[in-house]
Amino acid sequence: MATDSSSRSASFLGPEIMALGLLWLGFTLLGALQTQARDPAPKLIPAPPLDRVPLQPDFKDDQFQGKWYVVGVAGNAFKKEEQGQFTMYTTTYELKEDHSYNVTSILLRDQNCDHWIRTFIPSSQPGQFNLGDIKRYFGVQSYIVRVADTDYNQFAIVFFRKVYKNQEYFKTTLYRRTKELTPELREKFISFAKSLGLTDDHIIFPVPIDQCIDEE
Repeated sequence: MATDSSSRSASFLGPEIMALGLLWLGFTLLGALQTQARDPAPKLIPAPPLDRVPLQPDFKDDQFQGKWYVVGVAGNAFKKEEQGQFTMYTTTYELKEDHSYNVTSILLRDQNCDHWIRTFIPSSQPGQFNLGDIKRYFGVQSYIVRVADTDYNQFAIVFFRKVYKNQEYFKTTLYRRTKELTPELREKFISFAKSLGLTDDHIIFPVPIDQCIDEE
């Protein structure tokens, strides 16, 4: 089912300058942030210290694995006006014997279903992970994933922070086991994003679709 992420990333390269929000999404979903930007880096909202980001108590990696629908995203490189450009996608966590995850995201791009694969390696803190084989991702100096809140069966809020060419980016995603976004979870996610220093202008709710995201 999955295709090699390095070959997909090569096809993603191009000389055009992309908006930072799309750069961030491209890295998260496509496995690499390799587009060259000629413009000076804009001033971004600083990432919060990790000790200010909640960590799910007594994290259970076996219960967290499986398929999640991405129903909300927010980050310091996202812009509200890009709302219509983002469609719902899925991310599946497959637990390995060493307690790392094979992570596969499936998204619709150019009317095709693209699969993007990476590995999340557990840290000394249960529920926090580092990107595996980071040297293959050009310009990426660090990449941390932190499960902030989850009930395993219905929702999860996950925090991501990366340093790319000395520029720090952060984002958070709202996962659901189904496509439905309830008003309560929507408000919970908005509140969490704002606790990180983000504003309404940095919060996006992807457009629901059926294509690609329903495949196993």
